[in-house]
Amino acid sequence: MTPPTAGLTIGQVATATGLSVHTLRFYEREGLFLHAPTRTAGGHRVYSPEDLQWLQLCNRLRDSGMPLARIKEFADLIRTRPDDYSGRLQMLREHEAAVIAKQQALAENLEAIRHKIAIYEEHQRTGETARIYTDPRR
Repeated sequence: MTPPTAGLTIGQVATATGLSVHTLRFYEREGLFLHAPTRTAGGHRVYSPEDLQWLQLCNRLRDSGMPLARIKEFADLIRTRPDDYSGRLQMLREHEAAVIAKQQALAENLEAIRHKIAIYEEHQRTGETARIYTDPRR
């Protein structure tokens, strides 16, 4: 979704990010935004395209395993030290290493699953069912 330049409603941001309205309010209360959304005269939140980009990054960080507390630390660093990239870079490098380790573990797990599939397919092809669940090599 390309955000309009005038600002986004909480519903539009929820749709664009896949986060619920409740989650967006929670993120705001917990200090996960880089700045509080502006408000209309009626008190409705208005989000900027930058807020949307930030939330999309937060989603990627969460989806890749970064805890919300760590994302909040990341946001705090941006807010409190906007010209200091070293802390943010360190956090991202640490997370990158964790994601790479997770990828490697998943690749090993996938290989084990594929090995088991091949064994079962061979047993199914040949009609052999004896010891399929009891032989530890199987």
